[in-house]
Amino acid sequence: MSSSGNPSAEGGAFAPFASGAFALLWTATLISNIGTWMHEVGAGWLMTTLNPDPAVVTLVQAATTLPVFCFALLAGALADRLDKRRMLIGINLALMAVVALLALLVWQEAMTPLLLILFTLVIGTGAAFMAPAWQAVVPQLVPRASLRSAIALNSMGINISRAIGPALAGVLIATLGLAAPFVLNAFSYVVIIAALLLWRPAPMAPKTTRTTLLAEMSIGLRHVRHNPAMGATLIRAAAFFVFASAYWALLPLIARGAEGGGAELYGTLMALIGTGAVSGALLLPRLKQHVTSDQTVQIGTFGTAIALLAMAISDAPIALMTAALLGGLSWIAVLTSFHVSAQTALPDWVRARGLAVFLMVFFGAMAAGSILWGQAAARGSVSLTLLIAATGLLLALFATRRFTVGQGETQDLTPASVWPDAPAIPTGQSGDSPAMVTVEYRIAEADQQEFVTQLSQFSRQRLRDGATRWHLHQSVEDPEQWVETFHLPSWFEHLEQHKRLTSTDAAAQSDLKALDLRPEGPRVRHYIKPA
Repeated sequence: MSSSGNPSAEGGAFAPFASGAFALLWTATLISNIGTWMHEVGAGWLMTTLNPDPAVVTLVQAATTLPVFCFALLAGALADRLDKRRMLIGINLALMAVVALLALLVWQEAMTPLLLILFTLVIGTGAAFMAPAWQAVVPQLVPRASLRSAIALNSMGINISRAIGPALAGVLIATLGLAAPFVLNAFSYVVIIAALLLWRPAPMAPKTTRTTLLAEMSIGLRHVRHNPAMGATLIRAAAFFVFASAYWALLPLIARGAEGGGAELYGTLMALIGTGAVSGALLLPRLKQHVTSDQTVQIGTFGTAIALLAMAISDAPIALMTAALLGGLSWIAVLTSFHVSAQTALPDWVRARGLAVFLMVFFGAMAAGSILWGQAAARGSVSLTLLIAATGLLLALFATRRFTVGQGETQDLTPASVWPDAPAIPTGQSGDSPAMVTVEYRIAEADQQEFVTQLSQFSRQRLRDGATRWHLHQSVEDPEQWVETFHLPSWFEHLEQHKRLTSTDAAAQSDLKALDLRPEGPRVRHYIKPA
């Protein structure tokens, strides 16, 4: 099945379904995620039966999220250089075997708290290696104009599964026993593997150079560091998820401590979070017509704080269910806005690695928050912990308000292809040798302050596209003469740099060239370390 999408202008919330590949993978992922949510409810509830200590129960959530923080960047580097489809098929096959073994141990009543945490870590590690690849294939399935709707639909699919999976898990646990959710989760992997086998994406463009995984991870980190739109997204995401993780981590204990609470209420609360998220996903396209991504995050943050407060002050099931519904609605608004902000801030060549950094922040904050709130609840109470989290969430929003979400939505990150071909290196020189590029400018005295400002901003482009160092010098003998210098780890990396200049960056470069006094513009010279 082809992965090409309809290139027409953005339609409604369901426009991405016009792409057959998107519809196929979305449906398969929905079924697989129902199994995943059944598994999570089963694992959380199983731990409350094995050891109900809050510090231990919250370790299940931490073990789910911590591997993504540890391995996402490596996974992103792999996804940027390997066939994503084959990578996803292999990981899903391995996870199916692990989950089947877990189900067998639960059925035989051989599970212990330590074993459950170890299995959760292994499954979380598999998810960590899948996540950047899944995120990076979305732009291959739909046109850019439909990207927001596609991300919202993916989030909606997760939350439809969250609405079905937990409720189904609660019924299965009550009627068939704790092993049932894990058994069905193992079978759900068959569906996603079959869909991946049917999907036929366009062939990857061959890379002209190949660097080590460590170098590619370093390039990805450097790109994110010098990408202002991505940096703002990460800061705001960390400030939100550390505090919002409180009700996710403590939800089994909230359900157990409620009036008449039990596995059924826990499944119901999870289902209502999913129902709220699905409703939010359907409302987001209409909301986008009136508010920005940044304003959507603010609204969702306030909604999350209210949900935390409601869970803290009441143990009545109806109040908890209302709070869960609001929490899901707010969660999808914030999460989708962050995902769109990250996707639109990244060019294709580094997308998986950049999204891996986003996932590291997301899951790292969730893991750290889960451990923090579990320890706080063990030393104090669940209610007090939720009150502290709600207060911290609002204070964090105020402290990070200057970092605007969605800056990349107005940028054109398609390759500009305006740089001329680089010269051939001398015979006997290796393309692996470090390289240096200089750009000579002649700038009138009246324009020099503007030139320095513009070039200092443009230096971020050099650094995020491959350069490791950047400098600007002015001639002492001839003050109109300026030299920009940037260093690269290899000549091969400079060749890749030629392909990475985006249309937005090309416009900024054009403004710089206009300040040069010479009709032909700045003079570029290339250097390579001798063999």
